[in-house]
Parts: sequence; C-alpha cells; structure tokens
Amino acid sequence: QVQVVESGGGLVQAGGSLRLSCTVSGLSFDDYAMGWFRQAPGKEREGVSCIIWSGDSTYYADSVKGRFTISRDNAKNTLYLQMNSLKPEDTAMYYCAAGSAYNPYDMFPRDYNYWGQGTQVTVSS
Repeated sequence: QVQVVESGGGLVQAGGSLRLSCTVSGLSFDDYAMGWFRQAPGKEREGVSCIIWSGDSTYYADSVKGRFTISRDNAKNTLYLQMNSLKPEDTAMYYCAAGSAYNPYDMFPRDYNYWGQGTQVTVSS
C-alpha cells in the first residue's frame, strides 16, 4: 500500500519561508519522479515544481522560479520544497505526488500516480 504524507504547511507572513516535506512508503521511491502541486479555492490544481528520480533535473512554474527550491533524499524516501519570499498568492493546499514519467517542461496531474492528502499553506499580507 502506497502512502504519501505531506507536512510543514502553516500560516506565515508575506516575505517569510516554509519548508514542506513529503514522505513516501510502499513504492521504490528512487524509481519515481516527484512533484508538488497546489490548489487554491475555486482554482484548478497547478504544478509548482517537480524533480527527476535522480535529482539531476528539476522544473519550476514561472510563478515560483527563484523563490522555491525542490529537493529529494532518496535514502529517506523524502521530498522537500523550500519556499522563500512567500506571497499571499502562494496560499493554497499543497500536494505531493509520485509519477512514473518526468517532464522537464510542464506538469500535468494525469502524469502522477500517487497523491498525498495535502498540507495547507496560508500567507498573510
């Protein structure tokens, strides 16, 4: 049984930082690309960042480039998202997902097989 569990969300002021973590069990973590998606109320789920199984290639949405950093520790089956210079528009539920294919140019939910329940990030102005 695959389990994907996010943590690290919370309430932060604009300009602040948060670090999200995602721990995966029940699959061979280093065989999967990993990604972070987010969904704000009334909006579609959007891809934020993803990373290839080896960690050698990453993708970032334009809205987070230069502010967010994705990383993974395959020995710990854990994915991270360091979020700096947070803005109110970053407020959303953040989801971690595992996918069998990696796309360095864009992110689509349909490419990801396993999902967590999400962790809420709220940025106050």
